Amino acid sequence: MTSTESSHPEPLRGIGDHTLCVHAGNTGGPSGAIRTPITMANSYRLPDDPSTMNWSATDRPFYTRNSGDNQIALQRKLAALDHGEDAVALASGVAALHAIFFTHVATGDHVVVSDTTYEATWKLWSSLLPRKYGIEATFVDVTDLDAVRAAVRPSTRLLITEAVANPTTKVADIAALADIAHGAGALLVVDSTFTPPPLYRPLTDGADLVAHSLTKYINGHGDAMGGAVIGRTDLVEPIKAEAMVDVGGVISPFNAWLISRGSITLPLRLAQHQSNAQRLAEFLEADERIAFVAYPGLRSHPQHGLATRQFGGRGFGGMMAFAVNGSPDDQNRFVSHLRVITSAVSLGHDESLIVHVGADGPRVAAYPAEFRRWGHLRFSVGLEDHADLESDLRHALDATFG
Repeated sequence: MTSTESSHPEPLRGIGDHTLCVHAGNTGGPSGAIRTPITMANSYRLPDDPSTMNWSATDRPFYTRNSGDNQIALQRKLAALDHGEDAVALASGVAALHAIFFTHVATGDHVVVSDTTYEATWKLWSSLLPRKYGIEATFVDVTDLDAVRAAVRPSTRLLITEAVANPTTKVADIAALADIAHGAGALLVVDSTFTPPPLYRPLTDGADLVAHSLTKYINGHGDAMGGAVIGRTDLVEPIKAEAMVDVGGVISPFNAWLISRGSITLPLRLAQHQSNAQRLAEFLEADERIAFVAYPGLRSHPQHGLATRQFGGRGFGGMMAFAVNGSPDDQNRFVSHLRVITSAVSLGHDESLIVHVGADGPRVAAYPAEFRRWGHLRFSVGLEDHADLESDLRHALDATFG
């Protein structure tokens, strides 16, 4: 990549998702390499006359806090994958969410937030941003569209949701929420970490900005952290200028390269994640020792019909929540007997991950009754052989309940 190339995506439209993941953003290298190399540099050579340069520019590499070769390549790929005009890559998923809020909301503004969100989003809007900056937030059940409409005010600037909620797997109707947001002159922000492309592209249903924790499915290998915001150029460019350059939450060149590399196999990995998840959700739901299973691919899921329509038959993701029919000690005992599935936080890795979360804390009040009764096990289904995962679950159930 030369220093004059833009971070906007190349026109790779009308080609398949597998081809897009392989080729989007890849620029090769000056030596003739067919893959974008790692450029581990803090600074890039300036032009002979830099007097007319914009020292805050992000469209060319000259200082890595503004942009570097690998970040620009990753941004081009992400914009193409999500069918957006532009993208900004940052240090983590939370950095990406904060960057949106920092850039597009100011003191005196109001936001409407899904009452079921990732922990960091909840903390940002239940405490940090209102306390520090005087921004008001209303939490609402986004599946109740009348309640969403009632929550909107003249000062509402953002409507914030997840396509599939972490951890309850509640599915939001993105097109309907976009209509409500736009009718109020607000932006719809969708965290689509649970539903990366090609499973779902919220921009096509009217979302204005999409956020991803690149750490999860898009990287897919549990070895790099990053976050991204994708959308129209006029909405993304201010995030680059304010939240990236001036606040400095930039992604490292090595992490950008690792995530670009991992994203190449995203459609292949998603197919296995989803196939495993569907079969394991059905297996767990059929076992009387399981208290509940929350997975959008099950007919018992409250938003199964919406998920089927919204995701267009491309699957239902690789995330579920469930609980064994017992006490918190039983949940922990069950996890301790797993041998293939790893007890750890995060999600979207090649290996299956599970974490036990108790039925306490302020966020839980908005969770379904079964979550409040039993707590839950958040289960990120990995790429292992389905038979091995099912055998592991069965063994742990047998060992827990004798």
